[in-house]
Amino acid sequence: MFAFPFVLLLAAWILPVQAIETSADVQALVNLGPRVGGSPANQRAGDYLVKAYQQAGYQTQIQTFTYSKFVDSGSTLTVGEELLSGAALVGSAQGEVNAPLVPIAGVGRPEEFSRAKGAIAVVRRGELRFLAKARNAERAGAVALVVVNDRPEALVGATLGEKVGIPVLGLSGKLGQRLLENPQPTARLKLQAEEKTITGRNILAYPAGVTRPKVLLGAHYDAVPGSPGANDNASGSAVLLELARRLQGTPVWFVAFDGEEDGLRGSAHFVKQAGQPFLKDLRGMLNFDMVGVNAQLLVGGSENLVALARQTVPGAKSFKDTGLSDHGSFRRAGVPALFFYRGQEPNYHSPQDRTVDADLLEHTVQAGLAVVKPLIQ
Repeated sequence: MFAFPFVLLLAAWILPVQAIETSADVQALVNLGPRVGGSPANQRAGDYLVKAYQQAGYQTQIQTFTYSKFVDSGSTLTVGEELLSGAALVGSAQGEVNAPLVPIAGVGRPEEFSRAKGAIAVVRRGELRFLAKARNAERAGAVALVVVNDRPEALVGATLGEKVGIPVLGLSGKLGQRLLENPQPTARLKLQAEEKTITGRNILAYPAGVTRPKVLLGAHYDAVPGSPGANDNASGSAVLLELARRLQGTPVWFVAFDGEEDGLRGSAHFVKQAGQPFLKDLRGMLNFDMVGVNAQLLVGGSENLVALARQTVPGAKSFKDTGLSDHGSFRRAGVPALFFYRGQEPNYHSPQDRTVDADLLEHTVQAGLAVVKPLIQ
């Protein structure tokens, strides 16, 4: 007669311990610093995950790949005696210029650069794409462009989408706002960035003997420059690891992808290497990205898997998925895929992305289990 209460008591004791372990994994990754692709912190993060999956009883493999990446090695703007650190926008020209600093009153439309010839133009972020602002500045004769973030934090990981002929530097709102409000006579902009070859590392974990899994679960572990990446995406990486602990003995593979922030590099490489014989057997790919902040759990992706998630996960809400995380690589290869996500949040891609909610991590783990179980039966 005491068995049922004892089971409830045991479950109540186990659950918080598991949630604490998932939070500890997030913190361990955050403590390594920004896990930028190709960096020492990124390599230490991969090593941490390899060890954790092995401790959970899985075979592991490090799948390496290379790609070209735009790397900033220390771009600055010197105003008077003050040295301001910024970040080059991907696609920007390199170089060093000394010129008048001219604030742009608007958002960077062509007519707003009338006084920018021969100057370093300063414009705020917003309304127009970065590329449009840069092209308009270049056509007006500006020798460089500074884009000021619309938030206090640094503007990192921004891209023009194409190459331009002038240096384009991103500044934090905290540093740059006063340049927009108080014109300065001259400044020196030094942009040091170049294309480098980066070696990425996907971490594969799988049960011994399982060469054709029914389901593949994934999350990226890399982060953007300057951000410790707690929510984006130590949260998904930790959830993935906890799911591996709880799904021991099942025909499921787990892949921690690298290079997601540089254009889904790791998942694209995995899909290409796996090939159709492997991919055609997959009943689904589940991707976990930014799942530690915001109460509402969102699901997107293939219609059949979204419907399954809505049926098995109470409160899950579907959203229009654009395929801009690692599941997109699988969907484009014809694999049904599902994206677990909790939406944008104020600390996205910023130095403040340091904390997540342990309860939300556990809720995401439970949601993942609910969807996986019918797929592997």
